[in-house]
Amino acid sequence: MAVSDHVDLETFMAGVQKRNPGQTEFIQAVQEVAQDIFDFIDDKEEYHEAQILRRIAEPDRVVSFRVCWEDDNHNIRVQRGWRVQNNNAIGPYKGGIRFHPSVTESVLKFLAFEQTFKNSLTGLPMGGGKGGANFNPRGKSDSEVMRFCQSFMTELYRHIGPDTDVPAGDIGVGAREIGYMFGQYKRITNRWEGVLTGKGVEYGGSQMRPEATGYGAVYFLQDMLNHAGEDVEGRTVIISGSGNVATHAAERVTQLGGKVLTLSDSGGFIHDPEGIDQEKIDWVKHLKTVKRGRISEYAEEFSGASYHEGERPWGVEADLALPCATQNELSGDEAKTMVDNGIRAVSEGANMPTTLEGVRVFHDAKILYGPGKAANAGGVAVSGLEMSQNAERISWNHERLGQMLNELMEGIHAKCVEYGDQGDGYVDYVKGANIAGFKKVADAMLAYGVV
Repeated sequence: MAVSDHVDLETFMAGVQKRNPGQTEFIQAVQEVAQDIFDFIDDKEEYHEAQILRRIAEPDRVVSFRVCWEDDNHNIRVQRGWRVQNNNAIGPYKGGIRFHPSVTESVLKFLAFEQTFKNSLTGLPMGGGKGGANFNPRGKSDSEVMRFCQSFMTELYRHIGPDTDVPAGDIGVGAREIGYMFGQYKRITNRWEGVLTGKGVEYGGSQMRPEATGYGAVYFLQDMLNHAGEDVEGRTVIISGSGNVATHAAERVTQLGGKVLTLSDSGGFIHDPEGIDQEKIDWVKHLKTVKRGRISEYAEEFSGASYHEGERPWGVEADLALPCATQNELSGDEAKTMVDNGIRAVSEGANMPTTLEGVRVFHDAKILYGPGKAANAGGVAVSGLEMSQNAERISWNHERLGQMLNELMEGIHAKCVEYGDQGDGYVDYVKGANIAGFKKVADAMLAYGVV
């Protein structure tokens, strides 16, 4: 092997930046993984010789396409859609579809890259992918959303399949959107097959899927605390977001005896010092899924709660935190504030919600910090179980799936401890997740040769 092939981290990242100009989210994601992987593979020549990390950081393919649709006023609208198929070394590409104005190729490449390691951690045979469009479902009628979803699937269908690529939901894509896309796929192909997950239980969906990501993030939080001889019970918790992940995380925290203080959306956050109990959580679910309202309405409904426009909840004093909104929502300065306020543990329900500066703050403070690729893997884990149920034409009940989810999250936690235990009572969960996720994918790629 030529000496020049064995590059250092700085040289490797310089190459990533050169090949992906302006793609800051993707470069950030690769940097966060690479800094741990380079230490791990330092004395493992086979990974260097096969250029494994270089290959994982180059998607198998990026498909970009035009999506034309007609709004209710008969105006022709044009959006852009993507599907990023990052790596299928251990199974079909698997990852959500996101509809949001912030969607770009960089964002989807970062999500697909992260998804590769997250799916590996579950132990299920799933590769990494992600897709979406710069379409905003908010404020659109059901008919407009249906027409967009049908047009989106009319192009996407040729790139996916139950043994090729199995998308799911993500931000802006819930049960309604999945239903419209699955219906169009079925109409075009004349096949009923498990090509999408997150479907309604009436047509092949899995019980526990709505709860899975939020519950899983809390299970991982509980696992971290238990490993340190602590518990969620009696702790105060700040949560960002107010969608599916955030509300189910709040629900599970409440069930475990914790006290949820905050929820948020893109407009600001609400702080309820009395705690957001199950009745209030149900109210928020109705607000967001049926009324499609804003979290500010919470403060109008419940006395004692306050709404903080244009702000995020990270300045509220609490014991535990669950960032469940979106990427880069928690800065380095906010992380410092949280540490100063005595935060004990952070479990990420969203994908890469903490900036690199924030991650460093948590690492230096040696708090319990569960990165998204591990902590929020419950969603894709149950999606993987939905794929299995569809393939076998069976359906598992809520109780069994809940038990399987808990066991899967315990398994992910154990892998993170195996590779992240620093030997001084501190577990670097970021390093553990990165190495454990990488190793399985890398070893499969070595087995295939240069492909």
